[in-house]
Amino acid sequence: MTTHIGLLRAVNLPGHNKVSMAELRGLLAALGLENGQSLLQSGNLAFRSDVRSSSQLETLLEQAVEKHLGLKTDFFVRTAADWKVVIAGNPFSEEAERDPGHLVVMFLSKAPDAADVEALQAAIKGREIVRSAGRQAYITYPDGIGESKLTITVIEKKLGSRGTGRNWNTVLKLGALAGA
Repeated sequence: MTTHIGLLRAVNLPGHNKVSMAELRGLLAALGLENGQSLLQSGNLAFRSDVRSSSQLETLLEQAVEKHLGLKTDFFVRTAADWKVVIAGNPFSEEAERDPGHLVVMFLSKAPDAADVEALQAAIKGREIVRSAGRQAYITYPDGIGESKLTITVIEKKLGSRGTGRNWNTVLKLGALAGA
């Protein structure tokens, strides 16, 4: 059995895509995924499965959530081993220590091209900085996320990939939950 972390995109936003974590944990169990746990109310899951392919699990979970909970959204699945690489590969260690709430890891459906990452960085109007590694983009928001013009829409358009972001605190908590 392999431990996985599953992230739902855009759930439990004000008035949008409401889903309870208890329902999600129940769905994991119904699908035969073991030790289902959730973190916070924003669609962060850890579970164990014989299925090792993240893409197979993403498809399974997306279809099950739509069928059983009436929610059409994206899942981003990484193994606990992948998660260790995400944590170790953080290019912003100073920011992670100083201001982890303004450091975001954007988990992407596919790895962006270097040219796309450069285009995104060039499009930034503020002090944000983006670095990419595999299917993740690390983004610092030194002036805060709420007022930034660097939105998920801009990021996805420039990188040519769907994604969901988690701040560094949440990344570390999910790593601990999954034993990564």
